[in-house]
Amino acid sequence: MAHKALVLCLGILSAASPVSASVQGPTQMSGAPEGTSGTKYCMHIEAITGSRIEEVKCWTRAEWAERGVDVDEDWAKEGVRTIG
Repeated sequence: MAHKALVLCLGILSAASPVSASVQGPTQMSGAPEGTSGTKYCMHIEAITGSRIEEVKCWTRAEWAERGVDVDEDWAKEGVRTIG
């Protein structure tokens, strides 16, 4: 009898697992946060050749655009923080 109760409990737990796993966390932002023309957006940049150390640079949207970077496009994977 105890064996049947154990099997029943394990069956209930395994059935409930996918339900709890499907709960999503906070939604990811699409694009960088809004700011003024003076707001600096800090993002990871590629490591210099020969180094494994990844740098974080903070520039305004205009300064990123001069370097060919679309802040809204790259923010989700490279964004760190904003200043100002």
